[in-house]
Amino acid sequence: MPDFPELLAACRFFFELQLDGSIENVDGYFMECKGFKSSQDTIEICEVTPQMWGNKGQSRGRVIRTKLPGNVSYTNLTLRRGLTISMTLWNWIDSVQNGNWASQKRDGSLTIYNQGAEPQFRLEFKRAWPVSYTISDLNVGGNELEIEEMEVTVEELKRVAVV
Repeated sequence: MPDFPELLAACRFFFELQLDGSIENVDGYFMECKGFKSSQDTIEICEVTPQMWGNKGQSRGRVIRTKLPGNVSYTNLTLRRGLTISMTLWNWIDSVQNGNWASQKRDGSLTIYNQGAEPQFRLEFKRAWPVSYTISDLNVGGNELEIEEMEVTVEELKRVAVV
């Protein structure tokens, strides 16, 4: 009987972000991430051929429509985690907001593990930079974790083999 591939559970993922120049080994571990989507535009080309067509085949210039792949685009990624004392993510978005966005583009990846804690699935993104930052509302009477949320834009997203 052939081995059936294990279905990967959404609760066993690990999202790690490392930024150049940071004094921390890992700059962010996230408990939720969404927005992993790529799409490709369609370019439609219309051309007139010398082909005969029509009811009795008497007309010249048949119009042919061809669809070609266009530019690829990616949605923004939303990363959420429990609020920590680390200033790294805040410093990253602050640097972008102060005009240093071109030098602040970073690469990262999302890895999903199987039940044996072995990496099985990996998505990598390239040239990401933060576009928004949010901290959840504060409530003195609540007992929930404070949540830090960051939205980043990416220029490339691809699935890579796990080695």
